[in-house]
Amino acid sequence: MKYGFIATQGTMSDILELSRMVEAHGWDGFFTWDGISIGPSPTFDPWVVLGAVATQTERVTLGAIVHPLSRRRPWKVAREALTVDHLSNGRLVIPVALGALDDGGFSRVHPEVTDRRERAERLDETLEILKLAWKGEPFSYNGTHYQVEDLVFQPRPVNGDIPIWVVGAWPSERSMRRAARYEGVLPSIAGSFEQLSPEQISEIAAWIAERRQSAAPFEIVMEGTTPGDDAEAARAQVQPLAEAGATWWIESMWGDSTLDDLKRRIEQGPPR
Repeated sequence: MKYGFIATQGTMSDILELSRMVEAHGWDGFFTWDGISIGPSPTFDPWVVLGAVATQTERVTLGAIVHPLSRRRPWKVAREALTVDHLSNGRLVIPVALGALDDGGFSRVHPEVTDRRERAERLDETLEILKLAWKGEPFSYNGTHYQVEDLVFQPRPVNGDIPIWVVGAWPSERSMRRAARYEGVLPSIAGSFEQLSPEQISEIAAWIAERRQSAAPFEIVMEGTTPGDDAEAARAQVQPLAEAGATWWIESMWGDSTLDDLKRRIEQGPPR
């Protein structure tokens, strides 16, 4: 299992400091988040943040949890991702989802797509366009929402491709099949905020294995919080998930956590 940390708050200077701390204290991934207008908290563009963090780190995986791609132009995302991929020497992953409508960047601006079905369609088309773009060859695409005519994107990604992790609502067939087509899933329980059990993770891992057509590695990515001051309890929480098939644990301190809380948890290290 690998271990990541989300910088849930802070100024740009704070975020860069947190990224350096994450790398120094043995974590495997550093993540920011993608929002436009969510409450009074400081909010920064994820691509700019990831580009800056790429210059401050050398080892950790980088990403933003999560990109609601239905509100972004696919060809612009393809170029932004390639740029960060090269800045980081191939350390970028792209977690994606439909997005939360409590972000004013969806619900309080016009025109913006809020219909769930259409956002899902746009997400699917965007992901197909991204994979075509990163082949580095001329391509065209004729979808319901997006049309591309004879574009080419160079350079290619550092490692030949950029992994995409998709939020999947278990046991929704449509949602999980979308995730299985790419390189990872951030699983949730459809219609619930409950944490997935090891038994459910095991079911998901088996479901994915039966349906994936690629032999490439596939990530099952879990989020949550562990007690950094109790290593035994933290391991007891995470180990059953790893044994069930989860491959990433991302420490996600949302809510009332302060910047000092984030720093303290980073310094305590991942729950290996």
